[in-house]
Amino acid sequence: MPIRAVLWDIDDTIFDYSGADRAGMREHLGCEGLPEGYDSVEHALGVWKAVTDVQWARFAAGELDFQGQRRERVHAFLGRVLSDAEADEWFARHVAHYEAAWSLFPDTVPVLDRLAGGFRHAVLSNSSIHNQDRKLRTLGVRDRFEVVVCAVELGISKPAAGAFHAACEAMALDPHDVVYVGDEPDIDAAGATAAGLRGIWLDRTGRGGRPELVRITALDQLPGLLAGDTRFGAPDTFR
Repeated sequence: MPIRAVLWDIDDTIFDYSGADRAGMREHLGCEGLPEGYDSVEHALGVWKAVTDVQWARFAAGELDFQGQRRERVHAFLGRVLSDAEADEWFARHVAHYEAAWSLFPDTVPVLDRLAGGFRHAVLSNSSIHNQDRKLRTLGVRDRFEVVVCAVELGISKPAAGAFHAACEAMALDPHDVVYVGDEPDIDAAGATAAGLRGIWLDRTGRGGRPELVRITALDQLPGLLAGDTRFGAPDTFR
């Protein structure tokens, strides 16, 4: 059965989250000063990414709420515990710089344009609707997606099958009618496949491996894959 809809991840899939977060934190540190214990901005940026990955995983596992994971990132990064208000204020100052660096990947709009006539489009994100809806509107692409489904409001995070099924239900489609595109091999591609969707791993950084997954390295490969072009590793299920 042919694919009827593309369900999209946002961060590091269509939106350059890592680039914006890194640029924003660099500006933030320029204003705040380098915290004690860091010997360079590059050192601090590396720790910030590692801390973000750990605390975001705790949020996805239900150990922290959305605001809680932000506060824990601040505490871990600074190496000291602040009050909730202090942590929120520190993070808000970072967010101002981060949002100033927001941008879509260059291949996002061209591919959305190419797929617009043949497929329906929606979003499933492990973030909150407040953040992601605002982000899509700011970036000028919210109207490209029928629905935006987010884990915070849903109460279920990827890779749980229920998260993928909720997004499919929001479009009134069966999972096998939908392909999911995301940058994480396990959370996105493998999770979608296990839930009965067709999962595609967008490996922008060329990590490679995971031969069991359908993999592309840039979004401009997606139209050919969905058309069944074997040059892009299209399996029979995409024909």
